[in-house]
Amino acid sequence: MAEYKLLLPSMGEGVMEATIITWLFNEGDNVKEDDSVVEIATDKVDSDVPTPVSGKIVKILKQKDEVAKVGEAIAILEIEGEGGNTASEEVKTETNASNPDAETLKTIEEPLTPTATSHVEFSGDLYLSPLVKSIAQQENISETELKSIKGNGLEGRITKEDILAYVNNRGNQPAQQAAMAQAVSAPKAVAASTPVSTVPVAAGDEIIPMDRMRKIIAENMVKAKQIAPHVTSFIETDVTNVVKWRNKHKDIFEKREGEKLTFMPIFVKAIVKAIQDYPMINVSVNGENIIKKKNINIGMATALPDGNLIVPVIKNADQLSLSGLAKAINDLAFRARNKKLRPEDTQGATYTISNVGSFGNLMGTPIIPQPQVAILAIGAIVKKPAVLETKDGDVIAIRQLMFMSHSYDHRVVDGSLGGMFLKHVHDYLQNWDMNTEI
Repeated sequence: MAEYKLLLPSMGEGVMEATIITWLFNEGDNVKEDDSVVEIATDKVDSDVPTPVSGKIVKILKQKDEVAKVGEAIAILEIEGEGGNTASEEVKTETNASNPDAETLKTIEEPLTPTATSHVEFSGDLYLSPLVKSIAQQENISETELKSIKGNGLEGRITKEDILAYVNNRGNQPAQQAAMAQAVSAPKAVAASTPVSTVPVAAGDEIIPMDRMRKIIAENMVKAKQIAPHVTSFIETDVTNVVKWRNKHKDIFEKREGEKLTFMPIFVKAIVKAIQDYPMINVSVNGENIIKKKNINIGMATALPDGNLIVPVIKNADQLSLSGLAKAINDLAFRARNKKLRPEDTQGATYTISNVGSFGNLMGTPIIPQPQVAILAIGAIVKKPAVLETKDGDVIAIRQLMFMSHSYDHRVVDGSLGGMFLKHVHDYLQNWDMNTEI
């Protein structure tokens, strides 16, 4: 028999650590190859970790709520044979985790986008995981202070434990006090923390603690509003042709592909065309630089059964046909609602769509997910009387109408660009070709 160390696998670009949610097996249990043995959580998504070998769990190294780094051993298995993964193999695994492929390395080495200008801006000289960056901003820790922290993560990166230990001992050392004073006196001074109001609790009120995902959503929404000055434009679109076209093709498509044909792939197709017309919507802000994205990756806000929200990403949406979009959207939505998304499924969005119409809402004012600069909300499709221009004069007819709301970051998207982009999405939908093939 031999020992095998189960390592926390790589979970996609920028994800360097995860929190143990629960173990699905106990010490002494036998597991088979590809069994999911533990549930983990990153700041993006929850997922399972399968075992690549069969054996018996003899030691669990990371307990519930503990944080593990990518490449770190989280359990020891007893397997048949004379050799498990040796120390050298562990080093190789950790090295691979900290030395991604060229494309990932290129992305990681790009300057990081600050996630909250109301706190501290980071230059990009430091690699910070989203969790560590969040803690730094909450505690108003400057970049100067961060550089003084000795990281114990891969390649000396700062881990959650490192920064929490620093916070607990903060102010006890003259050097730290000097760094804090320098941060406060810097030109980009730290803004005062938002005060937390104390809400009185009356008899009969129920106190419901936020779950982990709700806390993350709340934090991200506050940061998004702090970072980007939001402007929202509205337009009402006649989607009668879209409705007729879908009604004509949905049964044929489902019979042929075994997939439902919803309105979402049509909306995404119109957004992609508008982005190609106005590529400066497909950007991010990094300090005083604008990063124009090559890929068009569409985030799709998805409500979960527990009431929380997640945004899976349709990668390279411009390269997919309507049929391909329909399959990608159905797959992501299904896996999101069944907690089967991988961490990489929620990363890399360059523009987001939110279908508030699915809840019967006519319109909304969506919040821009960072580091994107725009988001489109689609309202409910409603039959209404509308004035139509014909060769014989104006007539009133029953049409299928829908509001769209486009929120954009006024730092880099002015009203003309934001409005013209929305108008182009409107035009593509209103003039939908009934002969479009699926």
